[in-house]
Amino acid sequence: MVEDSDASTVKVKVHHIAAGLSSDSRSKAVLSCTAKPGPKIDAIYSFFVESCPTYNFTTIHPTRYFYPSPLQPYFHRTIPQNRQDLLSTAYRIATNKTTVMDKVDSSGRLSQLRQLMKENKVDVYIIPSEDSHSSEYIAPCDARREYISGFSGSAGCAVVTQEKAALATDDANWLLLKQGLQDVPTWQEWSAEQSEGGKVVGVDPTIISASDARKLSEMIRKRGGQDLVAIEDNLIDMVWGESRPARPKEPVKELALSFAGKDVRTKLDELRKDLEKRKSSGFVVSMLDEVAWMFNLRGNDIPYNPVFFSYAAITLTTATLYVDSTKLSSECQKYLSGNGVSIRPYDKIFEDTQVLAEGLTSVNGSDGQSEAKVKKFLVSNKTSWALKRSLGGEAKAEEVRSPIGDAKAVKNETELEGMRACHIRDGAALIEYFSWLEHQLTVERREIDEITAADKLEEIRSRMKHFVGLSFDTISSTGANAAVIHYKPERGNCAIIDPKAVYLCDSGAQYFDGTTDTTRTLHFGEPTDMEKKAYTLVLKGNIALDVSVFPKGTSGFALDTLARQFLWEEGLDYRHSTGHGVGSYLNVHEGPIRIGTRIQYSEVPLAPGNVISDEPGYYEDGSFGVRIENIIMVKEVETKYRFGDKPYLGFEHVTMVPYCRKLIDEKLLTKREKDWLNEYHADIHEKTKDFFQGDPATTKWLERETQPF
Repeated sequence: MVEDSDASTVKVKVHHIAAGLSSDSRSKAVLSCTAKPGPKIDAIYSFFVESCPTYNFTTIHPTRYFYPSPLQPYFHRTIPQNRQDLLSTAYRIATNKTTVMDKVDSSGRLSQLRQLMKENKVDVYIIPSEDSHSSEYIAPCDARREYISGFSGSAGCAVVTQEKAALATDDANWLLLKQGLQDVPTWQEWSAEQSEGGKVVGVDPTIISASDARKLSEMIRKRGGQDLVAIEDNLIDMVWGESRPARPKEPVKELALSFAGKDVRTKLDELRKDLEKRKSSGFVVSMLDEVAWMFNLRGNDIPYNPVFFSYAAITLTTATLYVDSTKLSSECQKYLSGNGVSIRPYDKIFEDTQVLAEGLTSVNGSDGQSEAKVKKFLVSNKTSWALKRSLGGEAKAEEVRSPIGDAKAVKNETELEGMRACHIRDGAALIEYFSWLEHQLTVERREIDEITAADKLEEIRSRMKHFVGLSFDTISSTGANAAVIHYKPERGNCAIIDPKAVYLCDSGAQYFDGTTDTTRTLHFGEPTDMEKKAYTLVLKGNIALDVSVFPKGTSGFALDTLARQFLWEEGLDYRHSTGHGVGSYLNVHEGPIRIGTRIQYSEVPLAPGNVISDEPGYYEDGSFGVRIENIIMVKEVETKYRFGDKPYLGFEHVTMVPYCRKLIDEKLLTKREKDWLNEYHADIHEKTKDFFQGDPATTKWLERETQPF
């Protein structure tokens, strides 16, 4: 599953519009639209005006309607080649491929919010999309930005003043700030701009990170604002009132040592040794997956992530879990007590950390003479502003890359073996699914929409041993939808799968012994030459990263070009990272390791035991998309030489799903690549064939797709 991308999406609701996209010989993109007269066609025109008001477009046809025939051109404009991201969005608007947003009349909610802002002496109020733990996915009770705006996108931030409201949405009450586009301010820049003249900017300190708050405060003061202030009572919650969903109370369960591979006491001992080396008093844990991993517990409070609302405070002598105790069975409480872990109510974390900060001790300099220094508490660089403030701020708390996050990313042997095992079962589920889908589309000639197909895949997965649930929403996408990187089909408003078009399926599951994430692109008819070429270039990049060997200390930033090189040779590329870390029955997106072009990906080198995705792609807007994703595990490899006396590392792939033979252009493959494919497919056949005893159709499909080149 792609973790990040530079693509932007505008959500609008448009019906019955025809559009054509093409490129002319002058390397400019052309969009032409026709429609019956009516206000809905204005959505596309408005989109261009809002997205790029500084561009001087050439209007070839007038924007007034003439109606001698049923369809007339509305507008026809040339767009600079470097803005073809706009074409992708316009195409989705024109063909009704966008996610339709349920309209929320936010005017009443904004009015109530602005009254509360006056009462709290706040001129600008910020509503982030995150929860108190910087979670990628959030529970319904934390969807504050969606509640106030109606915008349900996965990222973004709302900013409200007494006169304006800004967000990336099509609600008329909101000013559009489409992040990542040229000449469009970030929400931080816009907030600072609104603070000019000594205005006060407010935010709930529990849902903004300490680092973000610090940077925003500096920006506000530079623009002449008064400052960023912490508003303890969340104003959105006050507007929401009794209709706000309750915080989840799902049970928390112990993860058996046979799956975790390392007991709690060992993990605590290793963390405490690290704290001693850093001369720190302790570590306050705020990330939900880190708490779950540390104590070998799992929950179900966040969709797709087996975590639970909690904090933890770990010192050199104590370990305290902050959680709603009603979620813990008597057996679970006994288990924690037996491992030296005390339990405190979830909302006592701020009160208790204040007490911890007051009791901090000092340590003398190494020479015994220099000024004593406070042994600070450590917090994650993603921890909330509120939590750092409760620990005494900069004087008593230091932001670091989480030592638990680093430890969690290096899987132990039990976790690695679990990853191998669950990917075999998950691969068998995908093989059965693709065989079934092909048969339904090409033999039975059934009409199956994207959601129905995704439901079938989940049903097949659910029969597998140790299955718990999905690890994210399945991206089941046909034709042009496959070119939308973060496409999510919606029930009742998704496409029928076209057997004559590319089909991209990005999906994953949670099992007790691991987390999966696999993408395969298929074609059930006759692919075009360009589709085959694009697929094969992506495949070559996928293989190149898989077989790479590199010295210890190499980061994902350095390896990224291996996956892109064949696309680059053709002047092609993709706008997302190549790889993200994967948890072990935890979050499908896991830091701190990643493979991509962002400079921050150079901060953490890959290490044996890391589990990461290998997912290059290519997307032709309005036409098709290709992505191939395997999960690979870092391991130490033998090399003939050992320059600099450094160990050398490589990868072991665990994904067990064949590539689509129909989309592979063998002429573009080297002998080494063909040999690798043959070995890989033989391995898949051997490890999954026994799942299909008594299923001749799937067996036949598997044999066809894994036959040697």
